[in-house]
Amino acid sequence: MSSLDSIIASAESAGTRVGYFAAMPDGSACSHRADEVFRSASTIKIAIMIELFRQIDDGQVSLADTYVLQESDKVPGSGVLQEMHAGLELTLKDVCYLMISISDNTATNILIDRVGMANVNTTMRSLGMTQSVLGRLMKGRLALEGEQENYATPGEFARMVAAILDGTAATAESCMAMMNMLRLQSNERRIGRFVPEGTDWGSKTGSYSTVVNDVGFVQTADGPLVVAVFTEDVPDMVAGEIIISEIVRELLAEDM
Repeated sequence: MSSLDSIIASAESAGTRVGYFAAMPDGSACSHRADEVFRSASTIKIAIMIELFRQIDDGQVSLADTYVLQESDKVPGSGVLQEMHAGLELTLKDVCYLMISISDNTATNILIDRVGMANVNTTMRSLGMTQSVLGRLMKGRLALEGEQENYATPGEFARMVAAILDGTAATAESCMAMMNMLRLQSNERRIGRFVPEGTDWGSKTGSYSTVVNDVGFVQTADGPLVVAVFTEDVPDMVAGEIIISEIVRELLAEDM
């Protein structure tokens, strides 16, 4: 059994479900439960960002467009806008940065309302994502019984990030801008934990109490490693972050 298999076996023997897909720098791939559906948590915000930039490409919106924060916009969970004063003026670039870097839920819902939930799902379908879905606004919790949920598969989300890296998710200019957004990830405890200092990497995390995810890329000397790791039924966030970081460490070691 490889070190990577051991990490997953140990986690799953303790009751955690783990799924990952990795597109390796040499063009090969490895995975575990890559086509199974997981709760996406905030990793779904990558798809929202892609739809935003597609609408920018079409001239429908601009990153310079402004939005005035309303009291009714504020939702619990991650982020800072819930603590900011109503009337605060933000650009869409500000809102997108907050959504990606610190996973601000209020910012995310502002963008969902601006670009349209149905449009986000249409964009995912256009990228070949048939099982992943944006089903509801961010509420800082898992869906309740009867509510829609946001879902992802590791394989589809890794391919979505790969489409940003290869410039096909939107225009080349917009894809470069989205890569830069992912580089602003503030949580370095998952994909970024064991990445050597100075290495180019970016990601979008997602978390609930029993769900810990991360999706992103690491640039290596041989090319990009694109990886999506999803976990469910973790005992706590620290345990989930350790699982993700150890998987990525082993993937990077295999590339060396």
